[in-house]
Amino acid sequence: MAKDTKRKPAAKAGKKRVAVPVPAGLPAAKAKPKKAVRRAEARHLVPLEGPRDGDALVLDRLWDTVESRRLAGDAATSHSARLMARGTAKVAQKLGEEAVECVIEATLGHRTATILESADLLYHLVVVWVDAGIRPEEVWAELRRREGISGIAEKAARPKGIVRAARTTKLA
Repeated sequence: MAKDTKRKPAAKAGKKRVAVPVPAGLPAAKAKPKKAVRRAEARHLVPLEGPRDGDALVLDRLWDTVESRRLAGDAATSHSARLMARGTAKVAQKLGEEAVECVIEATLGHRTATILESADLLYHLVVVWVDAGIRPEEVWAELRRREGISGIAEKAARPKGIVRAARTTKLA
């Protein structure tokens, strides 16, 4: 019969880690984050690069274009007109789909795809505004009103009817 050839791993001499006591009043050293966490943080903390020639006024111009397509009502040649002709529920559904796609790309850390999906999301948000008769200036005014207000305080000041209508405590 053959002799058992299994060997126990040799103990590392002098490599045993011993916990060093921390003096009272000093915080204990934090453990090194996992590699996946370090990579994710590095990816998100990279300075933004790329063209800096964009401007927020593009949303106003996009609204004007979508509104003109709505008024023309030519669903044969305009994606915006075709979408709005299908009704508010379809317009809102498309916004939700684009939001989910944007979240997925952001979660996966795909920066370029997140930019592309963000543009789609903003386009579909503008279509929702046009469909609902909301002008961009109304949204900008609400953003200006919230400037400098804590998100916690703003959320607490919301009418309770919104929370009841949404049937959720997540808004509370």
